Amino acid sequence: MKKVLFVCVENSCRSQMAEAIFNSIAGGGAESAGTNPAKEVDENAIKVMDEIGIDISGKRPKALTPDMNEKFDFIVTMGCIDGCPITPREKTIEWDIEDPKGKGIEEYRMARDEIKQNVKKLIERVEND
Repeated sequence: MKKVLFVCVENSCRSQMAEAIFNSIAGGGAESAGTNPAKEVDENAIKVMDEIGIDISGKRPKALTPDMNEKFDFIVTMGCIDGCPITPREKTIEWDIEDPKGKGIEEYRMARDEIKQNVKKLIERVEND
């Protein structure tokens, strides 16, 4: 299985959800990181993931590092492409998913559902690559 890295700014919401959804469907192979990691995973992200039976409460945000370029086959950025200059363009896929941080729970659900749809398509691509 190819390895996938999901990146957003704080690694507290979108990339954490993407990592967990990918791993729950594909059985592993994904990690996540942030360009400016938060101290903890967003509480609303934890809640909306709980709604679909995935627990991310034990996760911790971590920083995107240059050595990750070698470790992963695909790097998926979520609205931080300009802030992710260290990711190689040939490996980088941009998902322009709006950051729900600071918004209502419904925006978190919409982001989660959009991420889930994108992850399913990505898994097909990864399996066929």
